Amino acid sequence: MPQPYDPRYLEGIEHFNKCDFYEAHEVWEDLWQDYSGPSRKFYQGLIQVAVCLHHFGNGNTRGAIKLYHGSRGYLEPYRPSHEGIDVEKLLSQLETCCREIVDSKEQFPKAEIVPDLIPEIHLEE
Repeated sequence: MPQPYDPRYLEGIEHFNKCDFYEAHEVWEDLWQDYSGPSRKFYQGLIQVAVCLHHFGNGNTRGAIKLYHGSRGYLEPYRPSHEGIDVEKLLSQLETCCREIVDSKEQFPKAEIVPDLIPEIHLEE
């Protein structure tokens, strides 16, 4: 019988899907600080995805790019799925969302986040 998810994990996903990325990062960071198991870097990756999208939404594209790369580094080892999340899909959606700024040769790319491309997280059954 799998363990039920930490309520903070689920709360973070709820905030994330409402595009309240700062709140998602706060809740997940609280969980991450209390946690010392095998999913620690996974939570760190989710935190960085949230902060990446928070920065992108606020026009801090340089910060978003840095966190985009960091989050991928943390989440890649957890592919294809972990803790009920389709990590493959999340990374793919994040890549599509951030492609314009990640592919840019400018130090401070001018780009707006496209609401329809913002990733969502849905737990698998």
